[in-house]
Amino acid sequence: MGKIADSIKEKLTEAFNPSQLEVQDESHKHAHHAGARAHAEEHGSGESHFHVVIRAAAFADMNRLGRHRAVMEVLAEEMQLIHAFSLDAGV
Repeated sequence: MGKIADSIKEKLTEAFNPSQLEVQDESHKHAHHAGARAHAEEHGSGESHFHVVIRAAAFADMNRLGRHRAVMEVLAEEMQLIHAFSLDAGV
């Protein structure tokens, strides 16, 4: 994994103590898209697309939107560096 993926994993682990956490860098699926090279040059990384699966007891009292907001808050810095992010969050 690259430095952005590592940062995502580290921050989510610290914030939510998940029972399951998968950080999937899907950037390779989008390498041919317009702007992929420019994104890599601008942000210093080819890491641009991520899918995260996270299960944590910390989400027990949150609805789907609340879980998404909580994750986005923790990953605010990383969101500035990537193009796309999908999330599967549950208990």
